[in-house]
Formats: sequence, structure tokens, C-alpha cells
Amino acid sequence: MTGKAGLGELERLVLLAVLRLGEGAYGVSIRDEIFGRTGRSVGPGTIYPTLDRLEAKGLVRSTLGEPTPERGGRGKRHFRLTAQGMAEASRAWRELSRLAEGLEGLLDPGREP
Repeated sequence: MTGKAGLGELERLVLLAVLRLGEGAYGVSIRDEIFGRTGRSVGPGTIYPTLDRLEAKGLVRSTLGEPTPERGGRGKRHFRLTAQGMAEASRAWRELSRLAEGLEGLLDPGREP
């Protein structure tokens, strides 16, 4: 991504969840993945606008799955990373990894600040 602003925290979490889930990435599974890995609860009113922003930025692409009776005849909207999204996920991971490098001892829960 070439924009100056970069991604927000939630956008990075969603991007990484989409990457982790692969073919199984749709709204509910993305929310569940984020909650299961981070404990952060993300409501439907937050996840879908975030996915729409990522799609508008060219980082994810969505496709509509086959209609199912369980969903009232509607199909799930599946997401996958684009090449640009993969590059952005990689960049975000590298930045966070470099920033976190060497902090393990400082982040020990029993350590006094």
C-alpha cells in the first residue's frame, strides 16, 4: 500500500485473520478468529465496514458464495487477500516484529515497571 496513513489496528487484525483463514474467511469466521486469538470482540457493525474499507483500498476481494437455506437463501460473502493485501500484511508484520524485538523481558507480567 502506498498511502501515507497506513492501516489502523483493526484493519491489520482483519487483514491477518483473512490471511490465516484462507478459503474460510467470511464475516463471522473473521470475527471469531480475531476473538479467539486476541480476546477482542468485534461486532458485525464494525467488521463489515472494515472489510469494505479494505476492499476499497484493494487489499481484499470479496465473492458471494452459493445461497444456502440456513441463511434464508443468501450466500456468504467470502474474502481473500489480493497481492497488494498480502504485501501490506507482510509489511505490517515486519513492522510489528521489529518494534516488539527485545521486549520479551520488559513485558513479563510479574515484572515491576
